[in-house]
Amino acid sequence: MTMDRMFVMGSEDRINRSRFAVVLVSPESQENIGLVARAMKNTGFSELRLTGITELNEDAFRPAVHSADILRAAKFFPNLKEAVASFNLVLASTARRREKFRVISLKEAVETILSFPPETKIALVFGPERTGLSSEDLEQANFVYSIPQATRQPSYNLAAAVLLTLYHLFIRSAEIINPKEELLATRAEQEECIQVVLMKLRQTGFITQENEEHISHKVHDLFGRLGLTEKDRQFLTAIFNKILMPRR
Repeated sequence: MTMDRMFVMGSEDRINRSRFAVVLVSPESQENIGLVARAMKNTGFSELRLTGITELNEDAFRPAVHSADILRAAKFFPNLKEAVASFNLVLASTARRREKFRVISLKEAVETILSFPPETKIALVFGPERTGLSSEDLEQANFVYSIPQATRQPSYNLAAAVLLTLYHLFIRSAEIINPKEELLATRAEQEECIQVVLMKLRQTGFITQENEEHISHKVHDLFGRLGLTEKDRQFLTAIFNKILMPRR
C-alpha cells in the first residue's frame, strides 16, 4: 500500500454514499454546521438537510474548510417530517436513554443500514446541541441509535457525533455488501400506514387521551423497526381498514 493510499481511501464506494443525507434538526450553532460539512467532506458524503433554520451565514462557512460546496447545496425544510419524507430508511442519533424507543448501538445501526439493498435512500438524523431530538422527532425514524462513550456527560459535540457515524460507514465502503432486507416504502408512505393504524385504534377506544402519546410512540417504534415495504403497507392498510370497519 502506498503512502497516498494509506491516507486517501475514498476511491471505492460500494455503499453508494450519494444515497445518504445528513439531517440536522434545529442546529443552534452555525459553526457546528460548518464542522458537520467538513466531517461529511472527510468521509465522502455530500447531502446536507437542515430544519428549523432558513439560511447559513459566515460562521458556518468559516470552519468548513474545502467543504463550502456542501453548505451551498444544503436544503432547508420547515420540519423533520418533510425533510425525511422521500427516504426509505431513517436513523436518528440520541445521547440519552429513551424509555419509549428501543435504542441500538452505532455498530448495530451500521449493520442495519448495510442489510438493505443499495437503492435504499437513507437519512441520518441529529438533534439540537443542547436538547437532542424530541420524542416526536424520533417517531420519524425507523431506528434510534447511540454512540458509546466513557461517561454519560458530556455528550458528543454535534460535529463529533456526525463524524463518528459517517466514519463507521466510510470504512465499510470497499466491502462487498450482501443485503438481506427488501426495499422499504418511503418514510411518507410508512407514516401514512402508521396513521391509519393509530386512527383505527382511536376508533376502537384502545387509544385514549391519557395513553395517546405513549401508544403513538410505541406504534411508531414497532413499525419503524419492522420496516414496511410497499406490499406491507398496502396489506396492513387493507387489514385495518377492513377488519375494524363497523359491521352492517
